[in-house]
Amino acid sequence: MKKNYLVLLMAILLSAVSFPLLAQEEEEEDWDMYDDLELVDESKVKRFAKPTIVGLSPTRFFSVSYDHQLPYDMNLSSARFPASGNSGWGVDEAAPISESGRVNFTGGIRFNSNVPVISKSNLVWQSGLNYMRVGYNISNVEQSGDASGLTQVLDERGLNNLNWTNTFFVPISEENFFIFQGALDLSGDYGWDLQPFNTVRWSLAAVYAKRVSERKRWGLGLARTYRVGNLNYVPVVMYDVTSADRKWGTEILFPARAHGRYNFSKNALLLFGYELEGQSYRIDGFSVGNNSYEIRRGELRPRVEFQRQLSGPFWMHFQAGYRMDWTFNADELEGSREFFRGFFGTQEYGMINNLSNTVYFNIGLSFVTL
Repeated sequence: MKKNYLVLLMAILLSAVSFPLLAQEEEEEDWDMYDDLELVDESKVKRFAKPTIVGLSPTRFFSVSYDHQLPYDMNLSSARFPASGNSGWGVDEAAPISESGRVNFTGGIRFNSNVPVISKSNLVWQSGLNYMRVGYNISNVEQSGDASGLTQVLDERGLNNLNWTNTFFVPISEENFFIFQGALDLSGDYGWDLQPFNTVRWSLAAVYAKRVSERKRWGLGLARTYRVGNLNYVPVVMYDVTSADRKWGTEILFPARAHGRYNFSKNALLLFGYELEGQSYRIDGFSVGNNSYEIRRGELRPRVEFQRQLSGPFWMHFQAGYRMDWTFNADELEGSREFFRGFFGTQEYGMINNLSNTVYFNIGLSFVTL
């Protein structure tokens, strides 16, 4: 009897276990539940333009470099106040030299960053903090009675630029896209106290572009910029192309910069062309009350640059060129308010300055992405 009870109990347990297993097996083999699903139509998937083309020089996430100019001559006029009130020096006027000197050294450390904040197929947002130091060593200074003393300010304090730039790549189709870029600049002879926050200058650019193929893209736009010292509004032309053999190409964002490119290999390349560099720098010693006295520093730099991979994402670059003085004149801005002179304005300057041209070098190390 006990054996019969034991056999019966085992039969009940096996039945209890087998029923859900059989039910589960039937569910897994029942494909009727998928009858209403449709396959994805790839022709209806939204595709977007890629932000780059093949062959371009690598994008620098972080970069540290050292910039150095060879000696040159500096000639400065006296300072007139207020500069924007028709009592300064005319644009074409040869203002008398009241101060001159030999600049033995110009340059300093530069730091640049360009970090992805959002990286999606339909939006790429990159943000970066940048710093540029322009120190001076000036000797053999000669001054007249109305000299401004700017050579001493530059020699002791130099010029600093702190910049925050945000770039947005917004594709609207598989070929067409927009690029928007905004920047804030704090520039002057300030120290670590960063006093002149009321003279932050802003720049903005917008470009509509087309990615024709994986080897070519072009674009047209407009920019509000301080690239040559003065506030200006300029058209923008972008033209990047790589040859079929991926040896030759261009990297152009006119008028800011334009380069030809030769790729020795995927690990080394040469750029040759020019770049415009500049900003409006507040001079605290000359700025009276709420008026900002600003040097409109602008440079044209024809140059060649060699880039080479060191290891993994680390690249080095060596740049050599000719620094040509575009402007080193100065304005006094009443109430720190900016005004537009552009290329053809006749507003007078508060100071007419001249720097002789010279050779310069720049060497740096970068963390990049290809």
